[in-house]
Order: sequence, then C-alpha cells, then structure tokens
Amino acid sequence: MSAIHPTVKIHPSSVVDAGAQIGEGTEIGPFCVIGPHVVLGKRNVVRSHAVIEGHTLLGDDNQVFQFASIGATPQHLKYHGEKTELLVGNGNIIREYVTMQPGTVQGTSRSIVADKNLFMAGAHVAHDAVVGSSNVFANYACLAGHVEIGNRVTLGGLVGVHQFVRIGDMAILGAGSMVTKDIPPFCIAQGDRCHLIGINKIGLQRGGVSDEEVLQLRKLYRTLFMVAGTFAARRDEAKQLAAGNALALQLVEFVSVESSRGVTGPRSATRRDAGHSESAEP
Repeated sequence: MSAIHPTVKIHPSSVVDAGAQIGEGTEIGPFCVIGPHVVLGKRNVVRSHAVIEGHTLLGDDNQVFQFASIGATPQHLKYHGEKTELLVGNGNIIREYVTMQPGTVQGTSRSIVADKNLFMAGAHVAHDAVVGSSNVFANYACLAGHVEIGNRVTLGGLVGVHQFVRIGDMAILGAGSMVTKDIPPFCIAQGDRCHLIGINKIGLQRGGVSDEEVLQLRKLYRTLFMVAGTFAARRDEAKQLAAGNALALQLVEFVSVESSRGVTGPRSATRRDAGHSESAEP
C-alpha cells in the first residue's frame, strides 16, 4: 500500500490490500476487507465487516455500514471477470447489507452512484445502473441492471425496478411497487406493475417549487395521461402547455424519449376508454 496518511485509522483485524488507496481521514473498522483495486477518498467511514472490492472508487465523506458488499462481481451470467467499474460519489450513506455491483461489458462497463444518497438496509444497485443524487432507497429497494434513477427520487421499502427502466427526478414510489415501465419525473406511482396516481405535490413543495409551477405540472399531467386521444397527440399538446416552464418541459421531454420499456400511466377508466393499456407508450 502507498504511504498511509497519519489521519487514516485502520483496525488491526481488517484486511486492506497493499494496492488499495486510502484517502486522509478515512476510518476502517474491525474485520473489513478492502480489495487491491479499491480507491477510497477522504473522510470515509467503513464500519465493521464491510467488504469493498473490485475496481471500485468511493469519493469523500461516505459512510459504509456493517455487512455491506460494495463492488463484488455483478450478478450476471455473461460476466467472466472483465475489468468493469463501480463509481460512487460523495456523502452517501450505505446501510447494513446494501449491495452495489460494477458494470458489465454487455452494458456500459460501469455502475455509477452520485452524491448524498441514502441506501437503507438491504438495498441493491445492480450492474450498469446509474443513480443520481439525494435519493432515498428504503429497506430492500432493489434496482435491476441498466436502470437509471434521477435526483431526489424516493423508493419505498421492497420496491423492485425492472432492468432498463428509467425513473425521473423527484418521483416517489410506494412501498412494494413493482416497476416494469419508466416513471416520469415529479410523479407518484404505486402497486404491483405499478401505475401513476398523480403529481408529487408535497415533494415538489418541499423542494422549493412554487405553487404556480406545481399547478402547471398537475395540468400537464392531466393532459398527458387523463384525457382521450392518442398519446402522441396529447404529448404534442403538452409541449405547447409546457413552454416557459423548465420543470414542465423536463416532464414532456422525459416521456418523449424513445424507451425500451415504455412509460407508466395511471390505471383509470378514462385511459382504458381511450383505447390504451396501463402504460402510455411514447
């Protein structure tokens, strides 16, 4: 191992490979295992029995709690030891039994977790996933491979997200939701093969979004999902309504992107009468 900064604390029972790089102010508790290709930034705290391995980079000020497994081989039958990465940013809280895994060469070869996320016990981030900042993963919320999560998203306990699904900024998913299609930003969704139930009004208000902007988002939501006509026609109308509102434009742009999974919509009689299934295909 390169010279250890005097502020680094490593419990004598831990196994830290000589190739690992440990930033100043980092603390590694008892019985941890740190692999040869791991890079830990400054002021990280790794609690007892955590394992960090693979080509894994953690930035600064992260907390890794006991029994977490970070950077282990992805759960992918086509993975055969290729060099792939897990990149974790700054200020994340990674609680007990959380698992995060690197990418695959079949995907982007890297998984990315940004900053200031809370991963509660048992949460899982699979291969080639991309997670933004300031998200909350409640207990045992799990992402499959290639999932994209925006910023300030809340996943309730036991949420399961299908591979290749996208979840937009400030969306919230109720506990136990099974997510098989994209969730637009600023929306609430819930249920088995979950469906939208409205705009995340409280989350938006807590995020400093004005009442006027929230009202416009609610109008836009109704235009996109709750009136008759083809989705393409409703989307075109929504683009006109969104003019001048950055958040509204973000919502319209999200549902306009070609998606391998399609976009979740509300489960409602109005939409069924309009000839649509539960999801709005852009």
